[in-house]
Amino acid sequence: MPMKPLAGLFLALACVLGIAATGSVFELAYGDPDLGVTTTRLILGACLPGTVVALVLAIRINRPA
Repeated sequence: MPMKPLAGLFLALACVLGIAATGSVFELAYGDPDLGVTTTRLILGACLPGTVVALVLAIRINRPA
C-alpha cells in the first residue's frame, strides 16, 4: 500500500521531533547543554508529546478506509 503524502509529512515530522528529543536527552545527561538547561528541557518537553502525536496522526491518515 503506498503512503499518502500527508501521512509522509507527519511521519517525517515525527522523525525530526524524535531526533530533537534524543539530542536533548543527551545534552541534559552530559551536564552542560549548549542552549541552557531550561531551554533544553522545554525543547524536550515539547518534542516528546509532539513525536507521539505526529506518529499517531501519520498512522491514522494512512490507514485504509
